[in-house]
Formats: sequence, C-alpha cells, structure tokens
Amino acid sequence: MESINQSLDKFYSPHARESLDELSEHFTITDPSISGHPIVFASHAFLKMTGFTRDEVVGRGGAMFQGPATCRRAVMQIREAVREEREVQVVLVNYRKNGTPFWVLLNVCPVFSANRGAVVHFVAVQVPLHGNSRVCSSVAHEFVFRCCRKEVCSDSLAELSRVSSANRVLEHDISELESEEPREASGDERRSAAMAMDNIFSVLTHFSELTGKLVCRKRCSMPDAGLLSSSLIISLGRIKQSFVLTNPHLPDMPIVYASDAFMKLTGYARDEVLGRNCRFLGGRDTDASTLHLIKESVKTEQPCTVRILNYRKDKSSFWNLLHISPVRDASGKVAYFVGVQIEVDYKNEDFRRCWRPDMKQLSVVGGVKVAVRSLSMSAGSSKT
Repeated sequence: MESINQSLDKFYSPHARESLDELSEHFTITDPSISGHPIVFASHAFLKMTGFTRDEVVGRGGAMFQGPATCRRAVMQIREAVREEREVQVVLVNYRKNGTPFWVLLNVCPVFSANRGAVVHFVAVQVPLHGNSRVCSSVAHEFVFRCCRKEVCSDSLAELSRVSSANRVLEHDISELESEEPREASGDERRSAAMAMDNIFSVLTHFSELTGKLVCRKRCSMPDAGLLSSSLIISLGRIKQSFVLTNPHLPDMPIVYASDAFMKLTGYARDEVLGRNCRFLGGRDTDASTLHLIKESVKTEQPCTVRILNYRKDKSSFWNLLHISPVRDASGKVAYFVGVQIEVDYKNEDFRRCWRPDMKQLSVVGGVKVAVRSLSMSAGSSKT
C-alpha cells in the first residue's frame, strides 16, 4: 500500500491531491508500474457517482466497476490502448456499489514523463450518458443480491425458489441491457470528456512543474533506453514470485524490473533497485567462484542455477537459490535476462517439498518469456 500512496507524490507536489479533489469531473488515476495496475486516486465526484468510498477503490483495478452487461469488446479496446500507450474513448456499462448499471463515456489517456518519455499514469474520465436506457432498477438488483446471499445458508425449498425467481429477473434485465442498441455519446458528452481531461492535465502539469518532474499529455521525447513499456510492466506484475529483469544491452547490465516479491525478500524499495547491477546483493562472504559462474552463463547466453549467499537491505544474509535465464524476443535475440530468487534453508529441507523450487523458477521464466515475446510480436506487427 505504501507504493500506492507514494505514486502521486513521486511526480506532483503535496497539494496536487487537494486540487484534483476540487475538480467536478468523475475520474480515476492508475499506475501501470505497480502490480495489478491499480487506482491510486479517485476524485470526490467519481466516488459520489459510484457510491464507493476512497478506501474501497484505491489499490484496486478498474475491473471492479464492470459486470455482466459490460461489453467485452469495449474492455478489449481499453486494454489495447493501454498496451499501445495511447488515448481511447469507449462507451460501456459500469456498475455502482449497489449493483445498478449505468452507461458512461470512458476516456482513458496516458500521462507521460516529459523528460524520460515513459508512461507514469493513466487518467480515466467517466461521463455518465443520459437519455432513455433500460438499465436495471436498483430495487431489483438489491433484492437479487440479498437473495443470493441467503441462498448459501438456506435449505428451504421455498427460499431457493424465491432466489431462482429473483435470478430470472436479473437475467431478464441484463439481457434487455445487452440486447438494446449500443449507446452513442452525444457531441456535448464527448466535449465534456475532452474538457474534463484538459482540466485534469492542467492540474497535473502545474503540480509536476513544482517538483521538476514535468508530465505531459503527449509523448515529448523518446523513452529512455532500458525503460519498459507500461504493457510489459502490467504483464510482469501478474507474476507473483521473486524475480528481476536485467538489460544486457545497457552498461553494467542494470535491473529494469523488480517484482513485489523481490522487494519483500530483500527489503529494498523499487527505486533503490532499478538501474543497479544485481551484484549489490552480494557481500563479504559471497562466493567469488559462484559470481564467476553467473558471469560466464550471461556471456554464453545460457541458463544456470546456483546457490549463492546474498544480503538484504538490513544486512542480514540468506541463501538464495538463483536461476538465471536469457529471454529472447520474437526475432530470437536476447532482450533481457531474468533472475528468479528462492530463499532456501537446507536445515528445514525446503528442497524436498512436493513443489520443487526449480519448477517455480521455470514457471516464472516461462511467464516472462511469453510477456516479452508477445510484446515484441505485437510491436513488430504494428510497424508493418
């Protein structure tokens, strides 16, 4: 939760939150660099519209507002835009806390670092669409949800019959919502979304100038070498084990991605890890021959597994079963090296568990390879 709270503070001065909350627009801000691409800010107007509290929203993904009638095609359009780091507008059905659906024009826009060229946040503006729409009534939804909760604790046939009837009501309402023609946003509603985005970026730009970390709506410069795309970061964030990704094409082969589990294992913050060579985990009693073996495996672009003594930020040591493997892009060239860490203790025989440590490591390597290759393939196809 600490990284979520610090997400805005890294780029904007402390008063940015207050100014953002004073805006009348319904919007959220998400951070693709944090595992799960969570919401790090939700405006007061947005919370009032959806019925959620800030604590219920911050730290969760935007999927929490989707439901049975949400158009999957629209969701895929949003995901594609996020992957390509571009702005997108879609019309879709979202859900309030009480379960009632409503049509919105959703405008998602990346926030770029002016100096580094990387995406640091995404802003998502929601403009409620007005007019005739056969959305489900709140009374019907609340009745269904109450009945569904009773279903799990009732053996009464009469009660189950009532639940079944209520579910049919819900299914009918949802089928009506799905069968009606997709809503179209009016010109005024689209202008409202554009104006809202302008107002939000005006605040973000102003408060980023005060910190010297200027952000902009359009990419002002090419991303720094070694920076990962937001799409790759989001994909890697789904892998829960401890691992790092290093770039062999940059001087001293620095870490360009570190998982949350790695932070927990070593005690370091992400900002203390990115840009450094993995050797900072070594210490006085780290075996030099093991380090040489790692260096040779990187040089020959071959995987290797070693047991090495590493040190946490607090100087405490731990035995690390480290697996290193090259990660190739769609063209077959080595793009990164992945290092997967498992803390082991031979005294309690961790190696003899039914889920072997090397299998955990191979599953991480496989996940990373799929993410990197998929991204490089899509990037290649977009150029053709």
